[in-house]
Amino acid sequence: MGNTNVNVSITKKIAVTAILLAVCIASQFLKNLSVYITGPVVNLCIILAVMTAGLSWGVILSVITPITAFFIAASPVMQAVPGIIPLIMCGNAVLAIMAAVFFKPAVLKSDRLLNLKSVLMAVISALAKGVFMGLTIALWLLPSFIPAESPLRGKMSIFQTTFSVTQFATALIGFVYFFIVWIPIRKTTEKN
Repeated sequence: MGNTNVNVSITKKIAVTAILLAVCIASQFLKNLSVYITGPVVNLCIILAVMTAGLSWGVILSVITPITAFFIAASPVMQAVPGIIPLIMCGNAVLAIMAAVFFKPAVLKSDRLLNLKSVLMAVISALAKGVFMGLTIALWLLPSFIPAESPLRGKMSIFQTTFSVTQFATALIGFVYFFIVWIPIRKTTEKN
């Protein structure tokens, strides 16, 4: 009997993560319109995976989404410097870990979803992702691996902003979306 409950739980977590991955993939088809469409949706899905299925499922989504992004709508910088993909995976994983360790307890241990602690933990989690990606991608990887003669060098400041400040902003927007969608999701999960 106990083994059946474990299998049902794992099946639910796989199903939730698969649905969130499908949402991420659908949003990635809009990537060329704006990173401010795709980025917040992917970050929201990572946060939701952590909140509903657990940290390991959030990390799995963190690893898969940069791969799907590469195949769906790879940016020129991703094609020129494929080493960026593992660092994006790690940046997403930083968000998942921060959400699990700091944000999730702030949300679940309070009667009110929007409280000072949950908002502060959301900002700190988004900032951790932005800082990680800023240090590893914007300040180290891109300047080190885009050749001086490459036409991409002229867009370095845009790339550096995209992989630092923009990552912080899109993660923060993902948390705003979370605050909006969590109330109905929480009510549904409490009923089940």
